[in-house]
Amino acid sequence: LAEAIAASTARRGAAADALAAGETQLAEAEKAGKAADAVLAQSREERVRCEAGHEQAEYARRIVAERIAERLGCAPDAVLAAAGIAEDEELAAAAEAEARLQRLVRERDGMGPVNLVAEAEAAEIEERLAVLGRERDDLIGAIARLREGIAALNREGRERLLAAFAEVNEHFAALFTRLFGGGRAHLTLDKSEEGDETRDPFEAGLEIMASPPGKRLQIMSLLSGGEQALTALALLFAVFLTNPAPICVMDEVDAPLDDANVDRFCNLVEEIAESAETRFLIITHHRLTMARMDRLFGVTMGERGVSQLVSVDLQQAQQLRRTA
Repeated sequence: LAEAIAASTARRGAAADALAAGETQLAEAEKAGKAADAVLAQSREERVRCEAGHEQAEYARRIVAERIAERLGCAPDAVLAAAGIAEDEELAAAAEAEARLQRLVRERDGMGPVNLVAEAEAAEIEERLAVLGRERDDLIGAIARLREGIAALNREGRERLLAAFAEVNEHFAALFTRLFGGGRAHLTLDKSEEGDETRDPFEAGLEIMASPPGKRLQIMSLLSGGEQALTALALLFAVFLTNPAPICVMDEVDAPLDDANVDRFCNLVEEIAESAETRFLIITHHRLTMARMDRLFGVTMGERGVSQLVSVDLQQAQQLRRTA
């Protein structure tokens, strides 16, 4: 036994060393992967910027070509010939050419006819500008009032949502303990990525933390199928108790449950039906659930291709049995 223990200890040490080396290699690989992802993201951004610059340059080229065709009636390659400039001739500076162009344009405009109604048109434009300015001020004020209303509605909505969440969480904790015969559970909102602060209730997700008897507290997805079904039923009934409805339809919710859990489920349904005055319509194949209902509805086929609806009042049947 001592030799076996020593050999096992040696193998365990070798395995621990191999595990540490593997974790180190994994950390380095993850680090290299993150660096590669960063380089890839930077390359993609650079490619997007280059494509945007290319599109902008192409758009500017088309605009210049259209302006040349509109003013000079020729292609961009024929501009020098239209202007009488040789290909090997040195062009004037851009500022000098722009100044000359402006001077020629002013001279051309100066030779045009005099607009006798310019003053009236200016007065009309100023009046329209004044009207548009007043309308702009009214629009800005309406936008401000609308934003205030939206903020008030958001505050009220958050308050109502948090109040409903607290009530549902309270019912959920009590119903979970009731259905499981112990344990504890609660609902939480997702935390923000920056820290431990809770997100905006309108944007936060919902996490279901459950701890059945004898198990540690964990998220709902780590529970077994039957435990998940019971937890879902507890949450469903918690929402139902917060805002009861006259009718509740359930389709084979007891399929993954054993007899003990089905009995707890039926007791809870009976209590909610009495307290909330709700009619439960349950579709089930479980005999225990059918035995606990007030009335059964079934479809039977006495003859081939001929279906018939069968209804049994279990309370009346029990009374007949007691009086028989």
